[in-house]
Amino acid sequence: MDKTAVLTLDGKSYTLPIVTGSERERAIDISTLRSQTGCITLDEGYGNTGSCQSQITFIDGENGILRYRGIPIEELAEKSTFIEVAHLLIMGRLPNSPELRYLSDLLTDNELLDEAMKHHFEGFPAHAHPMAILSAMINAASCFHPELLTNELRDSFIVQAARLLSKVRTIAAFAYRKSRGLPAIYPKPELKYTANFLHMMFSLPNRDYELKPEVVKALDLLFLLHADHEQNCSTATVRMAASSHANLFASAAAGVCSLWGPLHGGANQAVLEMLQAIHKSGDDGSGFIAAAKDKNSGKRLMGFGHRVYKHYDPRAKIIKQACDDVLAELHINDPLLDIAKRLEEAALRDSYFIERKLYPNVDFYSGIIMRAIGIPIEMFTVVFAIGRMPGWIANYKEVMDASTRICRPRQIYTGPALNYYVPIKERR
Repeated sequence: MDKTAVLTLDGKSYTLPIVTGSERERAIDISTLRSQTGCITLDEGYGNTGSCQSQITFIDGENGILRYRGIPIEELAEKSTFIEVAHLLIMGRLPNSPELRYLSDLLTDNELLDEAMKHHFEGFPAHAHPMAILSAMINAASCFHPELLTNELRDSFIVQAARLLSKVRTIAAFAYRKSRGLPAIYPKPELKYTANFLHMMFSLPNRDYELKPEVVKALDLLFLLHADHEQNCSTATVRMAASSHANLFASAAAGVCSLWGPLHGGANQAVLEMLQAIHKSGDDGSGFIAAAKDKNSGKRLMGFGHRVYKHYDPRAKIIKQACDDVLAELHINDPLLDIAKRLEEAALRDSYFIERKLYPNVDFYSGIIMRAIGIPIEMFTVVFAIGRMPGWIANYKEVMDASTRICRPRQIYTGPALNYYVPIKERR
């Protein structure tokens, strides 16, 4: 296998090294390209650009493979928990019993917010989106931990990671309560991570929410499956912020803002809105399928296709089964699920979608699970953010440990050539 690539430009040849990853992925190292040739590369959207070397997550989109630290997502979904996976991603290994107990204790110790933060929640209007509150309050929380501003975290990183991981669910639950005009519900130290989030979301001052094991398990699985996904838009944002040595909380808040976009974290919301519209119209899904194939219809089949996966999203297979299980356990007969299944079956048989490799992705069923649990649609992306937090933290740590250069992409300027100032009286 060649270790170098040769670029010929203007009759002159340049040798560039080839970097090979542990899964035999190959990349041409162009870090010296500009100094050698005076040229840069242009790759809008970075679809063909490796922005970093990372040991956290591996994706093979052509074969539908996803692994956290080398462990297949299917094994983790079956045998592990979200908090175990969080330790795996952040610290690089599955925890032993004392390590897991230590992390769990840290999460319990850091689940409360400083009481002064109540005033910040009260300052938001009632209609404020929970993602706006989440981003702002994560940043605000950093103010109560001045040690974050020093970035001297290497010896205590697990403590800082647990602090953010624990507080984000409390902030998220409080944001939801604020949007509904409900009083805040404090966490219970005897409850585990996911159960505590559901408790803070849905309990009342005079009545605790009934925690059903199948519901807790389903939500924990959603968190686990969303924990990391290589260099997506929000993770790349976190790494870019980290490269400036922004603190952990500020970098995570930047990730929240990026995730908020409808083309990223808002995709599962778009799926549910599509299913609701189909149901409201009286269509069984067949009419929508036909319309989606017509480029002039303006209809798009949400939850199908992926920028990376050119095969069935492995997370979608797992979530589909979980969706069936939780609805059966809760005795919910959801017409939206029936429509979703018909859309999936039709798309997987239709040559139009097969040729374009438009398979169901992770967003297709996750919204239905959250709907069954009782999570409102405006909280879907917030749940995504909670799940993705371990991956963001792991990527932040990787950047800080490597002491990499600040991210500073180049550009190709396409504006006016040399121009001159014209006094205002002479302008037309």
